[in-house]
Amino acid sequence: MAEYRRRLPHFQPEGEYLFVTWRLYGSLPVEPPDIIYATPGHQFVARDRDLARNSEIQWLSDTRVARQVVESIRGGEGRLYELHAWVVMPNHVHLLILPSVPLAQITHSIKGRTAREANLLLERTGEPFWQNESYDHWVRNAKECRRIATYIEENPVSAGLVSAPEDWPWSSATRAS
Repeated sequence: MAEYRRRLPHFQPEGEYLFVTWRLYGSLPVEPPDIIYATPGHQFVARDRDLARNSEIQWLSDTRVARQVVESIRGGEGRLYELHAWVVMPNHVHLLILPSVPLAQITHSIKGRTAREANLLLERTGEPFWQNESYDHWVRNAKECRRIATYIEENPVSAGLVSAPEDWPWSSATRAS
């Protein structure tokens, strides 16, 4: 099992699905210090909902940027990973993948290319696009895999962006984007 630590620990057993999330640089809302969550998972869900609703940085709302991120995600399918579910939100990305290469190679491939292209499209120079650290969770079983896939595809609905998952153009629920 691959394991490494930056700010967060990362455990990536071979042959197992991973739930991966990364955010735009500067988009993470400041967490009030007095909130205690029952589990790290509860904290993640609460922060993810806050992020989707409250962030002022939403470069992925630009259709040109969202499209190139989707193309990069789809471009890795079959080559770097098996893609099970995904969504590109206005300020973050969720993937559910079965990696065929180390996760660091996957995130470097997607985030590196899309950061350069997005900054060009948005006429930003010399500024970071993605938050350096990403969140990943090793999926333990088929039930959890289904729950995470639903969570990913329902993310635009829970953020109040659309009324049905298939209405969000930047998601595996649509496949038409």
